[in-house]
Formats: sequence, C-alpha cells, structure tokens
Amino acid sequence: MLLKGEQLAAHLERDLRPLYVLYGDEPLLVLEAADTIRAKARQQGYSEREVLTVLPQFDWGQLLAAGGNLSLFGDRKLIDLRIPTGKPGKEGSAVLQQWCQHLSPDTLLLVTLPELDWREEKAAWFTALANAGVALKLNAPPLAELPGWIAGRLRRQQQSAEIESLKFVAERVEGNLLAAHQEIQKLGLLYPPGPLSAAQIRDAVLNVARYDIDGLREALLAGDIGRLTRTLDGLMQEGEAPPLVLWAMSEEIRALAAIRSGLDNGRPLELLLKEAKVWGPRQIAVKKALQRLSTATLEAALRQAGRIDRLAKGIGQGNLWEEFLRLGLGLCSDGRLIAHPTGTAAFLK
Repeated sequence: MLLKGEQLAAHLERDLRPLYVLYGDEPLLVLEAADTIRAKARQQGYSEREVLTVLPQFDWGQLLAAGGNLSLFGDRKLIDLRIPTGKPGKEGSAVLQQWCQHLSPDTLLLVTLPELDWREEKAAWFTALANAGVALKLNAPPLAELPGWIAGRLRRQQQSAEIESLKFVAERVEGNLLAAHQEIQKLGLLYPPGPLSAAQIRDAVLNVARYDIDGLREALLAGDIGRLTRTLDGLMQEGEAPPLVLWAMSEEIRALAAIRSGLDNGRPLELLLKEAKVWGPRQIAVKKALQRLSTATLEAALRQAGRIDRLAKGIGQGNLWEEFLRLGLGLCSDGRLIAHPTGTAAFLK
C-alpha cells in the first residue's frame, strides 16, 4: 500500500501494520513519520526495539535473527532497519522478500531509506515491501506549496498567519524544511496561541540565532573542534530541540558513510556526491572530511548516533549534550580519544 505523508495519522488511527517503509528527499519528514509510527507501536505493546543499520559487510542474518528472538515475556518487538544507501544488495533483496512472506503480528519492521529513483522503486525487493506493508514517499513540498505547509504546522500549535506572512517565512527559509520547522517552533515559543501579526513574524524570523544548525554541520565537516564546542554550547543555551541536533549530525554522518562505502568499493567520487545530494560549496567540505574520516570511524559514529537516539527517547542514562559533544569530537579527530575540559571524551576507533 502506498500512502502520502499527510495520510499517515488517519491510517494509524485505524490500523497498525507489521511493515512500514519510509523514503524520500526530506529527512525531517522521514524522521517525523518514523517517530509517529514508533509512538503508535509503543501504545500497541511493541515495548522492545532493535536498531539495525545496513553498512558495508552488514550481516543480513541479523535481521532474520532479530525477528526470531522474541521476548520470553511475550512483548512485541519493533525492528528499526536503516539502509542509508537505499541499496540492500543481492543478499539483502532476498532477505527482505523472504521477510515479506512471513509477517508476524508480534514483530513490526520499520524500514527507512533515502530518496529512490524510479528504477529502485520498481526493484523486486521494494515492490515486495510496498505490497506487503505500507510505503510512504516523503518529499519536501515545492516552494509554491510551502506557505500552505507552514500554515498547517502553525495550526498544530494553535496559531495562524496571513498568506503574505506565510510567504515571507517561505522565502526566508528558501525551501529548507528544517529551517522552516525551526522558525515555526520559535513562533510557538515566543507567542501565545491565536493569530500572528506580520510584525510578530518578521521580528521573530529576522532575529537570527548566533548559533545555528547549519553552523554545527559546517564545523563537523571541517573538523573544527573549537567551533563545534562553541556551537553545541550555544544551541544548548538557546534551548534548541535535541532531535533536530541529532538529525543534523546524523544526516552528515550517513552521507559521509555512504560516500566512503562507495569509494571503498571503487566507485567514482563525483557520482557518489551526486547520489548523496551534495551540491555546490558543500562538496568541498565533504571532500575534505572524507580525507580525514575512515570507514571505522563513520561506522562507530552511526552506532553512537543510535545510542543518542535511544537516550533522547528515554532509553538509558546520560546527558544528551555531553553525548553530542562526544560524537562530534570523535568525528573531528577521526576517532582518536580527545579529552574535553569537562571530562567528556570522544569515542575510540
């Protein structure tokens, strides 16, 4: 079954299927849809969760084993399968098709993928997943439709604005959904429910924070420890939402991991950059980061990001911002141990 993103909430009110596939060019929408499905699954008794990330040399037997290892106490399990490259390979294709033939009401498989082209959407493994479960294609709305998207998000926090104000926000964020999401959250924090004036929106949007998510991503790619530390501290002091910080860091790590994997397999860099949607000046920063970062470091970073994701959802103990710093320092130093004045240290290779 194929659904649009806006149909997900109504679907989950009626039903929860044992298989969901999320893919598209807008990570924010994929992340939100995944969170919505996971929340519904917890309500339905899927109290166990296992995260599997398909990296080079991934053992697809882990997926089959995860599906077979149910709790002795009868708890249901959610398996969070992430395929950053969007290509499961021959073995993965076979395992996914096998999985679709033996769905269980006690195991929910949530598969997240990047944007797929039309050939990949017609591949046997993807067709099997879409036919057996629910597939959602989550792409960013075109710029002309962005004011309507912003209006819908404002309604969620019981706010509204005139069309000219909505267009102003859309033009200001230049089609960047994450930036639009941040501006909407800011409006919700600054003003009470109800109509927003043009002056209120202009004041809020033009009051640009000193530290921002884009700056964090730039520091991460450049390996600039000082800027990374200052930016994380600034984001924490300004009350930035940890899921957005994790999303920004994770997206850079996944892109770098996918490109590094392709390079290790002898594929041309320019093609890999195109597939990862790395354009313009960002290409220079990504190329420099790839010279510094090894496959082992990026794999360790993905595992660390997974631990932070669980911590953000209340699973485990620890300080989220210290873990963000730990993750960032490890990437800035290619995994070498770096002590921070607070005592925080980066992960080892």
